[in-house]
Amino acid sequence: MTLMWTLSGFADEISPDLDEQVALVTKLGLKYVELRSAWDVNVLDLDDEQLRRVKATLSAAGLGVSSIGSPIGKIAITDDNAPHLERMRHAAEVAAFFDAPYIRMFSYFMPEGAAVDDYRDEVISRISDLAAIAADAGVTLIHENEKDIFGDIPRRCLDIVQAVNNPALKLTWDNANFVQCGVRPFTEGYAMLSPHVVYLQVKDALAADGTVVPAGEGDGEFRQTIRAYAADGFDGFVSLEPHLGYGHSLGGFSGPENWTRAHRALTTILREEGIPFS
Repeated sequence: MTLMWTLSGFADEISPDLDEQVALVTKLGLKYVELRSAWDVNVLDLDDEQLRRVKATLSAAGLGVSSIGSPIGKIAITDDNAPHLERMRHAAEVAAFFDAPYIRMFSYFMPEGAAVDDYRDEVISRISDLAAIAADAGVTLIHENEKDIFGDIPRRCLDIVQAVNNPALKLTWDNANFVQCGVRPFTEGYAMLSPHVVYLQVKDALAADGTVVPAGEGDGEFRQTIRAYAADGFDGFVSLEPHLGYGHSLGGFSGPENWTRAHRALTTILREEGIPFS
């Protein structure tokens, strides 16, 4: 099998306007986007008419959806989970509408100052319920490592995917997020997590203060990481999430110039490393 990485990205970091998002990603040659928001409305809050409009616009531009960039799992672990399960069911419907194979998700915000591992069993129970919904819908949840949630460091990310033990739950990998949690991504996480990773999200960060930078310009061991994934035969989506303007708990923004800069940084490294991409 010939290795071919497929580029995607969070186009809402280009502009809130869908047409402006589409114009830039197509100019850069992408064939997929990771759908998180349009017109400053989260993908799971778009009404039926807006969803149809998004689908028509993407289809007209020849763009597919690699993943629904959902906020599933971005509530407090102490919040009622029942409404969130309904939101997950809706996320599965949205994924089906866009023929998206993946839904990004998270592992719940931890109370400030809490002993994170004390919430382990509740997290596993909740994610098991989410994964069951995904399995019934024929879609795969991909857990993103991020600060302030249970699955912030490699050990807990591995615990989640092993304990839930559902083929509908896999991992997505983000170098910058690991750096922001004091982790050296490749050195401390690759061997442990790579067998469960099916999707890559691309940004880098400085260890000194967590500032997000383009791929290869930070302390995220980015080249080592992608070199290893390529050597091990990774052949999936690689999604730009630049966060070069600002980032917050539900997303981020870069603007067209910074988004282009992030794309250039990634594609330059892929070419230098001899990793084919489309």
